[in-house]
Amino acid sequence: MPLTTAEEALIAQAATLAHHRITPLAPTWERERRIGREVLDAAVALGLTRLQLPASHGGLDFSFQCKARVAEVLAGGDFGFCMSWVNTANVAALLARKAQPAVAARYVDDLVAGRRLGCTALTEPGAGSDFAAITTTATRLPATAGGGWRIDGAKAWITNAAEADVVVLYAQTEPGSGGSGIAGFVVDGRRAGFVREPGYALGGQHTIGTGGFRLDGYTASDDELLHPPGQAFKAALGSINGARTYIAAMCCGMVGEALRVAQAHGAQRHSFGVPLQQHQGWRWRLAEAASELAACRAMVAQAAEAIDAGADAQLLAAQAKLLATRMADRQIAALAQAIGAEGLREHHPFARHAAGARVANFVDGSTEMLLERIAAVMARSAAAG
Repeated sequence: MPLTTAEEALIAQAATLAHHRITPLAPTWERERRIGREVLDAAVALGLTRLQLPASHGGLDFSFQCKARVAEVLAGGDFGFCMSWVNTANVAALLARKAQPAVAARYVDDLVAGRRLGCTALTEPGAGSDFAAITTTATRLPATAGGGWRIDGAKAWITNAAEADVVVLYAQTEPGSGGSGIAGFVVDGRRAGFVREPGYALGGQHTIGTGGFRLDGYTASDDELLHPPGQAFKAALGSINGARTYIAAMCCGMVGEALRVAQAHGAQRHSFGVPLQQHQGWRWRLAEAASELAACRAMVAQAAEAIDAGADAQLLAAQAKLLATRMADRQIAALAQAIGAEGLREHHPFARHAAGARVANFVDGSTEMLLERIAAVMARSAAAG
């Protein structure tokens, strides 16, 4: 289904935001090790936090294809900023659609306005890709004590956790039951029992706000149960296909920006008496990057169309993320090499985007998990004849 005129306009506005605001400020955010909240305000003004919000909550209710394209252009400015934005927007859209009305009223407006950041907490210190192995517990409280749930445990490697205080958190209600006992809750980081850990000191991409937190006797009310046991595990995994697709789109955005910078440099930099772009070997390097980028963009588009159509996108999403992350790892380094030592300057995107590509290899399913998922789908297809 083609994008609407309004969707195309929003993508163009997001691209302008990335070029004029995100790209110039991203090095400062990285030096200061913080999320770019001042540009998040500009994203709010464009309506980016309302992109997939239902119209009933004042949202744009645009397609997933539009979301993937916006993610691509924002990541061309900075991967971490894009991850921070998309996680807050995801939480707002989920609460608007699934939370009890009183809970949605409590948080959605603040998330959409950028007054609060959102995050989704699955990963734990001892449970990364193995979601069913989480040990954070949610214990039902007796009605005589007012009901609700007591939540205890720790979460780690969470995007936006350095600042986010509206959390979609998954916990085990029946230890030993695997995925069937997992439930999803809305957790408020401003309440007693929520203990934020210091943001992680990483080798790059601090704009993603990666960190963790502990819950020590935190109490969630009954209406803050977002996904009951038996439904939460499937709901969480169902959202993974979308995340893998927009992560693949973000990798395309980083490579696209690296290619743009390399092309501009090649037109003005002279080597052996002629512009770089006149050297055949140099042109071939860029041609290879452009060709791989076009292929990955086509895969992202196919997965996004399937998601919008309500079709099974797990294979398409896994394949798109697998190949786009590998492409980004390889081509960002190749394009940096193409412009030489000049690419080491921090105002160029190569080092930031190389770190972003590394992060992309881990979030929402590592490369190894994707290969296993692809192999499993292939096996089922073969068995079905």
